[in-house]
Amino acid sequence: MIRQRLTALLRSALDQAQRDGIVDPCVTPESDLSPPPRPDMGDFSSNLALVMAREAGMNPRALAEALVERMDGAAHGCTRIEVAGPGFINFHLEPGWLHQAVADCLAHGMGYGHGSEGQGCRVHLEFVSANPVGPIHIGNARGGPYGDVLGNMLAALGYRVHKEYYVNDGPHNTQAILFGKSLQARYRELLGAPFSFPENGYLGDYVTDFARQLVARDGDKHLALPEDDEGAYAFFRLVEQDIVAEARRVMSLFGIEYDNWFHEADLYGAGAVDQEVQRLLATGAAYTRDGAVWLRTGEHGDEEDRVLVRSDGRPTYIASDAAYALLKYRNFDLAIYVLGPDHAGYVPRLRAAIEAGGVDLSKVEVVVHQTVRLLRDGKPVRLSKRRGEIIGLDEVVEEVGRDAARFFFLMRSIDSHLDFDLDLAKRQSDENPVYYVQYAHARICSIIRTAEERGFAFAGEPDLRLLNTPAERALMRVIADYPHELRAATAARAPHRLTTLARDLATAFHQFYASCRVLDHDAMALSHARMALVTATRNLLAAELAIMGLSAPERM
Repeated sequence: MIRQRLTALLRSALDQAQRDGIVDPCVTPESDLSPPPRPDMGDFSSNLALVMAREAGMNPRALAEALVERMDGAAHGCTRIEVAGPGFINFHLEPGWLHQAVADCLAHGMGYGHGSEGQGCRVHLEFVSANPVGPIHIGNARGGPYGDVLGNMLAALGYRVHKEYYVNDGPHNTQAILFGKSLQARYRELLGAPFSFPENGYLGDYVTDFARQLVARDGDKHLALPEDDEGAYAFFRLVEQDIVAEARRVMSLFGIEYDNWFHEADLYGAGAVDQEVQRLLATGAAYTRDGAVWLRTGEHGDEEDRVLVRSDGRPTYIASDAAYALLKYRNFDLAIYVLGPDHAGYVPRLRAAIEAGGVDLSKVEVVVHQTVRLLRDGKPVRLSKRRGEIIGLDEVVEEVGRDAARFFFLMRSIDSHLDFDLDLAKRQSDENPVYYVQYAHARICSIIRTAEERGFAFAGEPDLRLLNTPAERALMRVIADYPHELRAATAARAPHRLTTLARDLATAFHQFYASCRVLDHDAMALSHARMALVTATRNLLAAELAIMGLSAPERM
């Protein structure tokens, strides 16, 4: 790619300047190679001289001039290289690099910009993993498209991605037990038996609906279950299968398919939690005190050591998480956890527990997403008609559609709060970003159909050198930048950048279409070249939409 060539040119010039004694030997820092603010300033600009001037012992502009003097720009496709401002190095390139990008996009189709940098690295990607105590709601749904699209981005670059949903259904899960107590109370209430609804229990009609189903199916069979944690967990297990099935349905409705749904209860059933506790004790990573088992997380960045097993024998979350982590790192090279905002405080102890268990933290990544607020008529939507205070993800998808829901969830960085405007998401106009992007794809498909209907028959290879207007160059530039931008977004774990890339491409295309006549029988060579550019744009739009899990409509 052109950026690698220019980076190599900069490195070579710096090496030569050091050999010439102009620049003191120093470590080459990370520098930025990016488009300058205006097209007339060149195709790329480097700040290398600015970031290394102090270490090199030179004025940044003098350093930049010394480097430019030692560059053979013509050999790297440059028409000129110049120093600007306090020491920026601007590269003006022959337009052939843009034409080559169009040719590459045409040749690779939906695979344009993909690569093999991952070298088959096995990535375990866990996301959403909401407690199975009710519907998937917008609070925990944001991690869905984020994790799904991040997995697609990694796969596009040669990683082997395994997407997993972790079902928190262990026998000591406090939320499962609280839900079980809520369900048991509603069940007893329906049967006229004495009941006590738990403080902070689960509200909403869906809990009563589950209780009605149990009464209809089993009558008073479950009245004998004790009103304690064990009985509550038993009630939870009575409906867990239905809750997980609903979660699967909603995730599928949202366009997310997992490679595996892993159950915490299976760790306990297989004895994996007890085995991991014993292993940690044997290695000295854990110890006993006051009848409990403690993990030495305080030695690994946590505020203090944490309890693995309580004095009454009940394991904590950390115990099952440690067993789950060990399972991951036996089979994968990297594990990425995508957690909700309510887990932010848990991250340090999770990382400490994993490291205390003997896992290199370079193989661990934890991403915490922020909250979502639904807006209608500019005001927050606070309640669901069917689920009390829970706003179900399926309700949002059914109202605005899968594509709009995914795009809007993706639009902002995962570490920023998100306002989801329901009215905008349903609007069929250029104000709606997903409509704007998909309309660009549909318009291109219309152009291609029109070309066929009007008898345009293009033979041979297009002469892409004919593409040189500002609008054509701007569109080609977006196409040329995509491979680098895809890699940058993936490295930063930033799927939201794809929505920006798609909107930039759509904008460049709409501007091109407004200023350039594509089909002209009196200028067949130019029409051929412009049709090639249009087709390349369609390929890239379709590829970007596919990675985001969105459809690429041919008519709108």
